[in-house]
Amino acid sequence: MKEFDYDLDYKTLDFTDAETRMLYRIGRGEQGVLLVRPYTNDICAHWRFKTPEIAVKSANKIFAMYLDYRDSEDFIGMDMCRKFLEMGFTRSRRYANHKTGKKYDKEGNVRPQDPDHLTNQYAQSAKIFKQVRDIVAKNDTYKQMRKEWRSHE
Repeated sequence: MKEFDYDLDYKTLDFTDAETRMLYRIGRGEQGVLLVRPYTNDICAHWRFKTPEIAVKSANKIFAMYLDYRDSEDFIGMDMCRKFLEMGFTRSRRYANHKTGKKYDKEGNVRPQDPDHLTNQYAQSAKIFKQVRDIVAKNDTYKQMRKEWRSHE
């Protein structure tokens, strides 16, 4: 597996361009989620997690975009949707664990989890994003296209 390449000039790259597409790297987890344009701009416009209701609307919209990318056989779009769903889960969990969103105190120590970290609205949002992310990541078409992409990285 090749690591995500943070050295590229992402501000000038258009990953819908055939030659540029070959530069895309899956990376680990949600690496590069905010860099790969125009996908980042398109998907980020719908990415929200403040309440479970907002998270449902956001996750459903991103899933619909994923289906459109899948129907167009656009693996980068599919993978970017997966990354945004992953980021919805991880960011929601961060705020579920720590109301301020800050995991560390000024001395660099991990802050204790909030008492309601398993039940608050952000914990509920995290569950929503994780459920949809799991559907995407376990989809046979996605897994096959990911395997093919990895073989060419």
